[in-house]
Amino acid sequence: MKYWLAGVCAGAMALTAVSAQAVTIAWADWTSASPSLGLANGSIANGMGAVTVDYMGPAYTFALVVPGGGTYYYTEGTPAPYTGGDVDNAPSENDILALSTGGTSMITFSVPVVNPVLALVSWNGNTVDFGTPIEIVSFGAGFFGNGIPELNMAGTGFFGNGEVHGIVRILGTHDKITFSHTGEFWHGLTVGIEAAAQAPEAAPLALLGSALAGVGFLARRKR
Repeated sequence: MKYWLAGVCAGAMALTAVSAQAVTIAWADWTSASPSLGLANGSIANGMGAVTVDYMGPAYTFALVVPGGGTYYYTEGTPAPYTGGDVDNAPSENDILALSTGGTSMITFSVPVVNPVLALVSWNGNTVDFGTPIEIVSFGAGFFGNGIPELNMAGTGFFGNGEVHGIVRILGTHDKITFSHTGEFWHGLTVGIEAAAQAPEAAPLALLGSALAGVGFLARRKR
């Protein structure tokens, strides 16, 4: 029995170690935008190659798509809104879509991606719902101050209490992210995916298989 328990505990510890590892994010490079039409296009370069990303929603205030041009809004204070959780890196460029009119927005990927994340700037007083489980990765002092994202009862959205700056993870595998949000002067975002190439849930499943194989071996040895 003690060998069986040791094997199970080892497997559980391995799974926990994977989930606790820091994640490097490949952020979107927005290359074209039509705020009056509620459209934007770009790409994300990660280990799987370039993933095309498209935004569609209500008309919005502005977009920054030129590298090095305009204001960099992903600055960090204490606590750090973009690197205060398990995400290693804030967006390196000033790419941002400054949403304003409330409604339903959709971000589409050319291939399914695992656990995509959104970097948020100044989501003040917004009621947001993604219709699928999310995780508040981090929040803190950003360009316009500080705020707290309050997760809704279903775990599928949040209310922005104060000037929310932070990162939200959309759990699961998705070829698109659809969300509703309420309007304000503007609240900005960009999207990213894990930089390392991997099949969905490959690492945790492999570790679980190894742990179960170890349990079987120990059970046979005991017999």
